[in-house]
Amino acid sequence: MEPERSMAEEALLKAAESNPGAWVDHSRYVAEACRNIALSCKDLSADRAYILGLLHDIGRYAGVSSEKHLIDGYRYCMERGWEKAGQICISHAFMIQDITTSIGTFDVSGEDYLFMKEFVANAVYDDYDRLVQLCDSLALPTGFCLLEKRFVDVTIRYGVHPATVDRWKKIMEIKELFDRKAGCSVYSLLPGIVENSLR
Repeated sequence: MEPERSMAEEALLKAAESNPGAWVDHSRYVAEACRNIALSCKDLSADRAYILGLLHDIGRYAGVSSEKHLIDGYRYCMERGWEKAGQICISHAFMIQDITTSIGTFDVSGEDYLFMKEFVANAVYDDYDRLVQLCDSLALPTGFCLLEKRFVDVTIRYGVHPATVDRWKKIMEIKELFDRKAGCSVYSLLPGIVENSLR
């Protein structure tokens, strides 16, 4: 089962009430980017892409956290039977399927860490996982941006990690995948991307 768009939007509004922050507008832009790109990919549903993008950070409803928001989002979605959304709550942070490539802090129990480690290693990614991973890097709270702008934004906040460059390379590979699927640069599908990147 997956939520209707109205259910996903209501969930984000409620989450924003419990933990207001820039993550809410970021989530909306991720959702719009997912929708816009999916519209140009014949094998993807734009509505489904929008919903999955909108919910990718829903775990932030529980408060300010680092990697804990991944498993909080997973549990939030799974309690509602939203299995794919639950997977993406974790998978969006692991374009490389190895938990040691995380750039955040594992502010979770040892049991939860082991669960996430196994989950990441064994998850079967499809183009919705990859699309949200890409769009997470194409969206600031202020709008769409070039990948390099988002890379710098995240690195300033989280610091340089041994996996940072490999993560960048993987996102660039995913962009090339969707460029091919869409038949154009995905940048051309995101209004205001250049202007917002130059701010």
